[in-house]
Parts: sequence; structure tokens; C-alpha cells
Amino acid sequence: MTLAHDTTGKLVLYQAEEEARYVREGLWESPTIAQHLHIAARTHGDRDALICGDVRLTFAELDRISDRRAAGLHRLGLEPGGAVLLQVHNTANTVIAWYALLKAGLVPVCTLPLHRGHEIGEIARQTRPVAHLVAARDPRFDLVGFAFQQAEEAGVERTVLVSDGPADDPRAVELDGLGDDIDDAEARGIVEVIQAGLGMQSLAVFQLSGGTTGVPKVIPCLQAPYWHYGASLARAMGWGPGDRVAFMMPIVHNAGIIIGLQGPHSVGATLVLGVPDASAALDLVVRNGATDVLLGPFAFELALDPGLAAATTLRRVLFSGKKVPSRYMAMLDARGIWGGQIFGMSEGLCLTTPLDFPLDARTASVGIPISPADEIRLYEPGTEQEVAPGEVGELCVRGPYTLHGYYDATEHNRRAFTADGFYRSGDLMAERTIAGVRCYTVEGRIKNMISRGGEKINTEEVELLLGSHDAIADAALVAMPDARLGERACAFVVTRDGSAIDLAEVRAHFDRLQVAKYKWPERLVVLPEMPRVSQVGKIDRRRLREIAETLRAEPR
Repeated sequence: MTLAHDTTGKLVLYQAEEEARYVREGLWESPTIAQHLHIAARTHGDRDALICGDVRLTFAELDRISDRRAAGLHRLGLEPGGAVLLQVHNTANTVIAWYALLKAGLVPVCTLPLHRGHEIGEIARQTRPVAHLVAARDPRFDLVGFAFQQAEEAGVERTVLVSDGPADDPRAVELDGLGDDIDDAEARGIVEVIQAGLGMQSLAVFQLSGGTTGVPKVIPCLQAPYWHYGASLARAMGWGPGDRVAFMMPIVHNAGIIIGLQGPHSVGATLVLGVPDASAALDLVVRNGATDVLLGPFAFELALDPGLAAATTLRRVLFSGKKVPSRYMAMLDARGIWGGQIFGMSEGLCLTTPLDFPLDARTASVGIPISPADEIRLYEPGTEQEVAPGEVGELCVRGPYTLHGYYDATEHNRRAFTADGFYRSGDLMAERTIAGVRCYTVEGRIKNMISRGGEKINTEEVELLLGSHDAIADAALVAMPDARLGERACAFVVTRDGSAIDLAEVRAHFDRLQVAKYKWPERLVVLPEMPRVSQVGKIDRRRLREIAETLRAEPR
């Protein structure tokens, strides 16, 4: 099979002995994600695979429709191996499109509808997409026009696909009906031929790093390892046929794919898909009889909602994105609902609190790794020296779904991995014993990163953007605590020659640069000079964080 473009030298694969070990131990199974869905459709055909609003699709229906879409994509001339930028919303058509792209041998690039030219231009430069799938309607932004503009500015031909509505621009291709004129057997045959040309370590998906320097690095997710990620989580959570997992965060995101799609679908469970709206969370859970729900920071309050008494089917609640106040866990426990935490990275490694953990351990920790082959070391930052038990160190990981290297980033990979292949996460953790069980606790980050409702903001990237304003001589960005989102971005600036600047002008500057809005500073503090650590001259970020802790975000 001929791939759309050559990835030789850009992908860092697992060694042959690693692949043999993971296959031998039953961790890596059928070669591709698309084949796993087809197996699930044969095993759980009449069970619901997806509930989204008024749309219900069984596994058999999802498999059949995504076969036809894949065959339609193939007929368009989109060759296997080609990358496809995704800027879509949480809808049933997005789930269909996800599996259709994989069945067509295409590589979804998991960007967000919020991303603009600053991010999409660089991500496209790295992944060289052959197509761009966007929502036909977005109340905030013309994504269709944006997709064509991006291709024109890059000087490339790129198929623009639209979903969830008609294409107003005649140049765009409507994905939602693509392939409907193709016979089921013919569509299945086309998919099988494409899948036969792929293997366990074929490139499946491009995710984005939550934060290295500059615009996010591209994470290549390979077929068997990426499926193992979701399947391991499903086993850790005890999911099975009949379970309904409610998910409200962006589905085209690592958490969405692992917790919402591949995790439940690996065991015949149902994805109940909602939108990122805390006010709709209770209705989503109650109306659809959810057994499980993932709560990001914006929706933690659901655990305290008296209306949760009506959620008679709810058995498990997973919290993600920030430390969980003990009262949330205690309230769930009083209602007979299990509460736990999850910590995961797009680069790999996921930890969650086991179902049999005591309440104190589930409240204070993120648990243990989900796969028996996950390896964790806690090193003194910047070294390869392990810390003593109970002490805080940098989380370094290796395992059957953790990447071996960012895409086409040889120099960066030399810094991001230890000599024996452990990924340096930049997160600080400690291994502790709580209520008699061994577990890991999150203690902070080495990297200067802000986690805003689960979305990561790289401070260096935003500081460079601030510094590009003519009036700003120096800039620093730090986290400002927020009860709802966990953290927001607070910018400290020193202006040139005492020039005046306010938050409105900074936001206008970021708008002109086409920067995603979630990265825009939400508080601006103008200083006469930047506080520095006298010994080395570096910005005293600890002092800035102390100031930011007393501030609140300004309204947009």
C-alpha cells in the first residue's frame, strides 16, 4: 500500500523485542483500531455504541455507516497515511467521522475548534494534512472559510470536509452523506483492503502535546498502543456491556478518545456524548441513565447537586484536571456512588484510583497505572537519579502506550527522554502509602504550564506572543487560581518607556495574531520592573504566583 507521504525518520517506533513482548503478554491485540471496532460490532451488534441527543447508534450501525464514509473518503482520492485536521464539535457525526477516517487509513489530527491561524498553521506545517474537517456551523467563527484560507496561505491543495450541516461553499465536501450510495459489502471490502496494509505500529492518530516550548509538539499515536490505552482504562474501571459512560469534554482530544470512545467501545459499553456545559451535566446523566461520568474542573459541582439523587443508575464518577476537594468525594460516598480520580497524558501513561481503594486514598491520590506493563520512575529533576520513597520527583514513564518520541523532533526527543527511554513528563509526583495502599500523588509541575479547565497553556508560548507587542518590553505568565477551571492565565508585563497598555489591547493583539482564545490572558498587571531571583537574574515566578493568588480574572 502506498502512503500519502513518507514518515521515514519522523516516527520513533517500539523495538521489535518490545512489540513481541507486548503481543506475547496479550497487551497488543488486533493490528488496528478500525478492526477492533468491527470486532466489537460483531460481538455487541445490537447494543448502543453511542447516544448523543436524539441520535442512537448501535455498534452494528456505527460500523456500517463509518464503513460507507470511509469508502467515500477513499473514492475522493484521499490516500492512506494522509493527515486530516479536525475542528469539530461533540456530535454523533463527529464520532462517525473519527472511525471513518481511521478505516480509510487517514490520520486524524486532534486540534480544537478554538484553534486559529497561529496554532493551525504550525500544526499543519508539521503534519502536512491532505484534508481539513470542520463544523459547517459555528456561532463564534467561520471555520469553513478559515479552512480554505489556511490552505491558500500555505500554498497547498487541501480537501475541505464539512460536517453537521450543508456546505455553503461549493468547494467543500459534505462528509455526513459521503458514501451513502456505496453498497455495504463493497464498502466493507474497501475498508478491509486498506486495513490489511496497516500494522500494529502504523501511525493512527496525531494528538498534541499539552506543553513543550512554543506551539504544541505533535504526538504520533500508533494503532495497537493507542487501542491498548483505552482498553486498559476500561478494565481498570470495570466497564462492560450495558455500562453508559457520560462524557462532556471535547471528544476530539486524548481524554475524549480514551475515556469516551475507545475505552467504552473496547468492552461493548456506550458513549453518552454531551457538550462542555456544566448546566447540562445533570440532565445528561439522568436522562440517559448513565452509569459513569467524567467530570472536568468546570463540572465538579455536579457532585454536590441535590438533583443527583435522581441519577439512580449512576455508580461511578471520575474527576480529572485538578485536585478534588474532599467534600465532593464525601458527598458521593454518602450517596453510595464511587468517586475516583484520573491522571493521563496524550504522550501516554494513565493512572486512576482502583475501585477497591479506600475513600481517603481516592481523595488524596490519582491511584496507580492502568496497565501492568507501565513503568514509573521518579527522578530528581534534570537527573536520572531516583528520589527516596515518599519524596517528590519528576514523573518519568515507559510502557506499552507511552510514546517513544515526538513526531519529527529529533533534537527535542534527546531532551525529552532518559538514556534508557523513559519519557520525562515535567510533572512532579510522589509515591505514598495512604490508608494502607500504595499510590501516587500529584505535587505540581516543573514545566511552566497553566491548566485551564483541562486545556494546557504553555507559558513560554504566550510570553513570546506578549513580547511581540510594540508596547511590551518584558512579560511573564503565571497561573491564577480559579474555583471553576482550576487555573486561569495572569500576565505580568513591563512596558517600553512607560507606555500604557490594558487587557483589552492585549486581547486585541492576540486576536490579530489569531491565537486560540483559551490562551488569552484573563488578568493583566503592569509592573515598573519584573521581580528577579538575584543570584541568577531569572524572573521570580514564585513571587508572581503569590501576587496572582490574590487576583481574579477580568470579564471578557
